[in-house]
Amino acid sequence: MTAAAITHQPPAAVSIGEAFRVWLRIAALSFGGPAGQIAMMHRVLVEEKRWIGEHRFLHALNYCMVLPGPEAQQLATYIGWLMHRTKGGIIAGGLFILPGIISIMALSWIYAIYGKLGIVTALFFGLKAAVLAIVLQAVVRIASRALKNQVMLSIAGIAFLLIFFAGVPFPLIILAAGAIGYVGGRARLGVFQVGGGHGASKGAIVEDRDTLLGEELPAHARIGKGETLRIAAIWLALWLTPVTILLLWLGPDDVFSQIATFFSVMAMVTFGGAYAVLAYVAQEAVQSYHWLQPGEMLDGLGMAETTPGPLIMVLQFVGFMGAYRDPGLLPPLLAGTLGGLLATWVTFIPCFLWIFLGAPFIERLRGNAAIAGALSAITAAVVGVILNLAVWFAIHTIFRLVRPFEAGPVRFDVPVVSSVDPWALLLSMAAIVAVLRFKSGTIPTLAATSAAGVALYLAGVTG
Repeated sequence: MTAAAITHQPPAAVSIGEAFRVWLRIAALSFGGPAGQIAMMHRVLVEEKRWIGEHRFLHALNYCMVLPGPEAQQLATYIGWLMHRTKGGIIAGGLFILPGIISIMALSWIYAIYGKLGIVTALFFGLKAAVLAIVLQAVVRIASRALKNQVMLSIAGIAFLLIFFAGVPFPLIILAAGAIGYVGGRARLGVFQVGGGHGASKGAIVEDRDTLLGEELPAHARIGKGETLRIAAIWLALWLTPVTILLLWLGPDDVFSQIATFFSVMAMVTFGGAYAVLAYVAQEAVQSYHWLQPGEMLDGLGMAETTPGPLIMVLQFVGFMGAYRDPGLLPPLLAGTLGGLLATWVTFIPCFLWIFLGAPFIERLRGNAAIAGALSAITAAVVGVILNLAVWFAIHTIFRLVRPFEAGPVRFDVPVVSSVDPWALLLSMAAIVAVLRFKSGTIPTLAATSAAGVALYLAGVTG
């Protein structure tokens, strides 16, 4: 950076109560996806409060991106841990997802009870158009940052071909890309050193030495093998004990066991953020488990886009609908509530495990070329995976009918051209132009297309 550094006296120590209030404020304002959430945290924590410096903030962010899970929530957990140990990490990470848990659960109840009403269907009809545009925007944004050379472009293209035409599971694609990048980074090949993160801040730099955390390694980051094993045992027990109980009690074919195991696997392979993993979740939840219809995945993402918290909170909606439709002996809404909370538990408990177990070591890994190379390759593959999600959403938003095509290992959905929905096409194109050409924000775009969907319904144009 060329901007001058800001030099001040470090701020005074912050109590856990004051930190709680700041993290609650951040949680309430955590709209706009990971880029917006990270920018907002940077503004509050680096520029306004000066709890953490620019370089340390970016170091934490880059390594949170290497981990599976939502990087914004994990970044909050990481900084909370740096400031106030485990208690601070739990408060920061827990508050970050609490508004989303409440909001998505409320919307899931409304969707389950009133989703078939014409006016509600019309609202979600318009919502899907905006979601398609937002996913395309994510492709463009990440591609502009990640695809800096032919190698990265090739990784993205191969990832798209493998997942769209051959149905190769998302985790295998990400793991393969990470392995390639790790080897390339370790060999110091320049094409793998294009970096990650959501961009450095512009303007003057807040130096680490002038902040509350300073430059020193905190005492609680110096842990031995015994403490490491204790942390791993506690958080693995919190994560896997409910999964084990459900499998032993209900068997592997029960919907709650399936939710627990499926989303536990997702928690280990959710590299690249919500848009990337949703391609695989949609593939499995719709085609394998039949928890959702294709269009309902878009509805859930629309809910997550319009509520605070990580976009990966859409998984709570998926778990809710899966259990709601297969409640067993429970009332459907109670089953749905438990299914949604179970999906949330096994999705986010591992995020705390990764931070509390890995942060002491991550603090020591400054400038590790092999990890940077793995991150670069994973980010490139994520572009291809998100492009697959955009194509999948477009097919199921704009066309009423699709037909499966199979030829050997190649298998994908082909839209029936005569089934195109002209109003869905028009709304989608309008949303895409608004987002990509006129840089319309997420909330205004979602509000406008939802209002248009309701207006079309009231005018008798759509059913």
